[in-house]
Amino acid sequence: MSADDRATIELSTRESRGSREGRRLRKSGNLPGILYGRGRDPQAFSVNERELRAALKAGHALLDAKLGSDTVPVIVKDQQHHPVRGGFTHIDLLEVDLKQSIQSVVPLELSGVEEAPGVVQGGVLDHVTRELNIEALPTDIPDSVVIDVSALELNETFLLSSATIPSNLTVLDDPDETVIATITPPSKAEEPVDEVEEETELVGEGEEGAEGEGEESEEGDEE
Repeated sequence: MSADDRATIELSTRESRGSREGRRLRKSGNLPGILYGRGRDPQAFSVNERELRAALKAGHALLDAKLGSDTVPVIVKDQQHHPVRGGFTHIDLLEVDLKQSIQSVVPLELSGVEEAPGVVQGGVLDHVTRELNIEALPTDIPDSVVIDVSALELNETFLLSSATIPSNLTVLDDPDETVIATITPPSKAEEPVDEVEEETELVGEGEEGAEGEGEESEEGDEE
């Protein structure tokens, strides 16, 4: 990913820290964070939450962070969310060397699901693994890794070892133990038809018997 393709986020230096300052920033639409750099002390910053969300939603694993007159390539080191509302409460960024490989977690997506023979036959596809742990140069880290499952048959399991991974990525997950997807037959709830019919017949016979007894009783009373 070239610099022209990377999203840029504006960071503002902040001097004060603490929970009170964090609440004040969040009320104003900003987030507190820490920038960890190569050979520099951690720098506290604030960032517009809307701009950050837009950059991350676009799927960019590598961002450009502008802090004062410096613009550095960064990745998200850690992010904290509110336990109830789910929004961001804090974010840590890590400056990276574009010439040195780093480890990252990227989303795993599937293609060819509808064309898979097992799905065509009515099977249910279970997307088991949704993220991959990889190592690559920062500029090579993709927004996601897409794996083709269009040949997956019914009752088959697709392992990571069967996937085609770009050569510039090193996958850190165990290829023989990581299950990407499976296709299983649809579950059918068998209805006890015979038992239902038998119960219906018994109920009907019982009602007829009850009517007959009632008629005999009435005739006896008349005599």
